[in-house]
Amino acid sequence: MSAEPADHAWVAETMRTTVPWVGTSKLEFQEVSADRAVVALPDTPPTHNHVGGPHAAMIFGLGETASGAVTLAAYADTLAGAVPLVVRAEIGYRKLARGQLTAEARMRRPVAEVLAELEAGQRPEFAVDVDVRNAEGVTTAEMTVVWTLRPNR
Repeated sequence: MSAEPADHAWVAETMRTTVPWVGTSKLEFQEVSADRAVVALPDTPPTHNHVGGPHAAMIFGLGETASGAVTLAAYADTLAGAVPLVVRAEIGYRKLARGQLTAEARMRRPVAEVLAELEAGQRPEFAVDVDVRNAEGVTTAEMTVVWTLRPNR
């Protein structure tokens, strides 16, 4: 008998209420689990740049938000004792983006490994890889966001 998957619907609402930009940008949380999140940026003129596609800042924000969603889901049980924070991020814009974009974020390290470091008194870092794709499924940007869990004092 397999265990039911955890319900991570709370992640989208938590992000909209605690990170105002997420609600303002109208990001759509399509899937959130402890190892993967998929978030979409609707194609709206206020998000466009000078060539008619999403501005680079919007693409970055989409990817960072997807990485945050999977991080919240993965480390939900530790939020009372540690806060997740971005340490650094790198993005490569691969192709001109047009239309609605979707960011898929995936954990690179096993959650248990990161939690073991936290329990050992370390401040662990872990990377989340993000692929940003257009409506045709073509990758327009690739991103890595490195997070840490900072223990509450």
